[in-house]
Amino acid sequence: MRPSDIFLSAFRFLIPPALILPAYVYLYPALQGCSFPVASPGEAACYFGDTPRPAVEVEIAPIRLLTLADPQLEGDSSLPDPDAPLFPGLGRWREDGMQRAVIGLVAEDVPRLLAGYRKRLDLWGNDLYLAHVYRTMMWWTDPTHTVVLGDLLGSQWIDDAEFEKRSDRFWNTVFRGGHKIGRDVTESSREAEVLSWNKAWKHRIIAVAGNHDIGYAGDINPQRIERFEKHFGSVNWQTKFRLNASIPRFQQSRWNPIGSIFQEAAVPELQITVLNSMNLDSPAWDDNLRQQSLAFWNQLSNKLRTDSGANEATGHIVLTHIPLHKKAGICVDPPYFSYFPADQGGGIREQNHLSEAISLEMVSNLTRSGHAGAIVLNGHDHEGCDTYHYLYHDHNPPGEDVYVGHLEFRAARWRDVAKDRTEDWIQGIREITVRSMMGEYGGNAGLLSAWFDEDAAQWRFEYASCMFGVQHIWWGVHIFVLVEVGLGLVGAVCWILERREDGRVLEKMKKA
Repeated sequence: MRPSDIFLSAFRFLIPPALILPAYVYLYPALQGCSFPVASPGEAACYFGDTPRPAVEVEIAPIRLLTLADPQLEGDSSLPDPDAPLFPGLGRWREDGMQRAVIGLVAEDVPRLLAGYRKRLDLWGNDLYLAHVYRTMMWWTDPTHTVVLGDLLGSQWIDDAEFEKRSDRFWNTVFRGGHKIGRDVTESSREAEVLSWNKAWKHRIIAVAGNHDIGYAGDINPQRIERFEKHFGSVNWQTKFRLNASIPRFQQSRWNPIGSIFQEAAVPELQITVLNSMNLDSPAWDDNLRQQSLAFWNQLSNKLRTDSGANEATGHIVLTHIPLHKKAGICVDPPYFSYFPADQGGGIREQNHLSEAISLEMVSNLTRSGHAGAIVLNGHDHEGCDTYHYLYHDHNPPGEDVYVGHLEFRAARWRDVAKDRTEDWIQGIREITVRSMMGEYGGNAGLLSAWFDEDAAQWRFEYASCMFGVQHIWWGVHIFVLVEVGLGLVGAVCWILERREDGRVLEKMKKA
């Protein structure tokens, strides 16, 4: 058997998987049926009997938020020291002798060098993997907004030069085509934007600060805040959007129980708030920075309290990094706090959740009557979690106006309480901790839809997720395709050379 037969046979045998596997990699959202939840499903026309029912078109949500969490770009700090000697063992041959130098070269220096190249290749591939998830989800799902929920980079301890390099990779490789949200948006008090007017939001990246970007309360300092805001935007800000028309509806008259009046409802608005949750709790290294975050949150809280009922068509999406408090067992991460030693400031060194007090305040303000729905999105817990937080009055029966029992702050998995969440004696809010988009967590992307339900006078939020698969799938498929292409090329070259050799043999035979 000629070499060309071997290579071309292998090439032909592997053609089907070489077509199927890349199709999955580049079309996985379509093949999995990933999409944003719709505000209203469509219905086909029905012509049964004498009362035909016309077709109803699907209603797409006006807010479609692509949610990504914890990419954690690593960099030079995970690589060997570039200033170190290439083969340090050989440099000690005079002191250690040539035999030991050669052993050190083979046993230590060469493996260390190969490990460094492997790590560089891994970082390059990881950037392309994350970029593939972002690019493919953007293409298929067509979001109106995109958010990255913290831990954009892999460490808050890196120097400014390394921070610059990783930020450049973030914008020019992983989220290529995305744009930072400028100060003209984050520091303005503009009127609410009409959702259908500004198409620039699709390519803007709402970047939430995480602990690996600026640190926890015990190590946040002004320099880390400043460099984050320089490259990714403000750590605390708010913007709002409105539907492009008011929604008239009939409401029951309060003074005439049997009559109705025509009332013009307020234009539905949706406020998106980015909140730095890393230093809401204490103790903090820099209490001035903590007071800035608390002042921003208190300003928002006061507005929620004073505006209760002023615009009954206003909904809220709060974007943070650290999840709200919940008991152990509800999510993968249990409540946990650790602190720096007193001689290092004594501030918070690490935390899995916000404190119960901060969480209770957030839930109570966001669920205050008069507001038309709210939801909290965050990251940090790489496994992800879907939770419902609520204020429960243990002795108050449904329908009673006066609470006579004990007020308790509870949390449970969303799927366990979703069927009961509409009862008026449970005031609560849904919190979605988005699973990490890192390769070991499957390249997850969250899909949040928000729309205004005219009948209920409430903003509705529905969430779905889409996972690509571990990074080894991306690597394996691309390597497999390269091998397949290589087999085809080598087989073709061998076939050409063999044909030429056959021609020369025939020529010799004719001359003989």
